[in-house]
Amino acid sequence: MKTLSLKLDDDIFDETEEITSKLKLARNRYINEALSVYNLINKRRLLKTQLSKESVLTSSDSMEVLLEFEKLLDEN
Repeated sequence: MKTLSLKLDDDIFDETEEITSKLKLARNRYINEALSVYNLINKRRLLKTQLSKESVLTSSDSMEVLLEFEKLLDEN
């Protein structure tokens, strides 16, 4: 486990303290869980961006393959 020094905006800290108190959850655990969720969200965003770029790159090839299949169907 890594030790980290962190500066939070006062309002975020206050809200976090209020929530962790109500949940009876350690601040450290709460922040770990929050970062874990935020990491998942950003991984999905990065994957979506990557897939969009790759989709553009393969779209012309896909159209060529589709045209070839259509030619084969027309011959039969």
